[in-house]
Amino acid sequence: MSQSKGLVILAYSGGLDTSCILVWLKEQGYDVIAYLANIGQDENFEKARMKALSLGAKKVYIEDLRREFVEEFIWPSVQAGALYEDRYLLGTSLARPCIAQKQMEIALREEAEFVSHGATGKGNDQIRFELTYFALSPRIKILAPWRMPEFYTRFQGRSDLMEYAKDHGIPVPATPSNPWSMDENLMHISYEGGILENPKNHPPPSIYKKTRDPASAPDCPDTLEIEFKKGVPVKVTNMKDGVVYHTSLELFIYLNEIAGKHGVGRIDIVENRFIGMKSRGIYETPAGTILHQAHLDLESFTTDREVRNVKRGLATKFGELVYNGFWFSPEGEFIRHCIDHSQDLVEGKVQLSVLKGNVYILGRESRQSLYNEELVSMDVQGSYEPSDATGFININSLRLKEYHRLFNKVSLAQN
Repeated sequence: MSQSKGLVILAYSGGLDTSCILVWLKEQGYDVIAYLANIGQDENFEKARMKALSLGAKKVYIEDLRREFVEEFIWPSVQAGALYEDRYLLGTSLARPCIAQKQMEIALREEAEFVSHGATGKGNDQIRFELTYFALSPRIKILAPWRMPEFYTRFQGRSDLMEYAKDHGIPVPATPSNPWSMDENLMHISYEGGILENPKNHPPPSIYKKTRDPASAPDCPDTLEIEFKKGVPVKVTNMKDGVVYHTSLELFIYLNEIAGKHGVGRIDIVENRFIGMKSRGIYETPAGTILHQAHLDLESFTTDREVRNVKRGLATKFGELVYNGFWFSPEGEFIRHCIDHSQDLVEGKVQLSVLKGNVYILGRESRQSLYNEELVSMDVQGSYEPSDATGFININSLRLKEYHRLFNKVSLAQN
């Protein structure tokens, strides 16, 4: 019996790619432990466990990371108001460091020399996984089959994987899956590849799993009140039926349910991958969309203007860092600390309705509000002296006058 090349912790999903990778790694002489992370995807984990064991995994870890994913990764993103390229709410980007962090814990516990994943050689996920691996364990060795010539020259695509699965007794669906790839977690579902690679192709209506078509969504809205403390949601109340949720996981799941019912959270974009190519992605982010809008409203209500301007710049950088895989970086840690401090006064309640794919802010209240009704009123002068505005305008107009004086002078000379 040949000696093992070493122990590998494989980030395993139970799908075609990682099932074939598990068998292929064993074929190459490695011992494999399969690791499945429950981050809210629709998955039969016990079935996946039995499949991994039947394919030769020495052991299978199934880790429920849902609460950790919400509190340690989604909440900081909500606090940041983070978007990548102004639109993407970072669902997959946030999930990868969460998954990889636990994978490294298992690798250390099992004294494994190697970790592996099924991410392709063209995408962002390989970077997100591996930057996390190296940040948490600089000496770890990585087996990335889709970047290994002996693997990717043998498997040109899904048809080759299907044939390999058939030859090696790997259970696969009788027919190929949908002609696109899908990744799901609590935050979102993403769809890309296959027929979606042509940016002109409209996604088929059947593609969406987390949200109802807004056209067929209910005609009556649900009205919600969301309470925040330090920029984090701590309570959700449905004003129609009185249902209340307090815990992070429960309220997030409930917001997914309500937003999904009303078709909230769909986007179809072309984005810039970190590796240097553009890709087309379709995303459903129901709860994340509601929380982004509610948090944005409350933050405007309670945060000083200039603090918020600085924080918006940090949020843009936060989104780029998360998208590119730098969650566990010194700059990422620094920015999260700054953003967390900016949220000290973001406390209060936002009332909103969800209807036909949209989120409508209805009102807000906070004991930390910087809104002074008497100061801003058109009917009460309060402590404000309108005549003070004359000097304010004169000072601010000075540079405009000088710019246009010079501009006109130059124009006349040229004519």
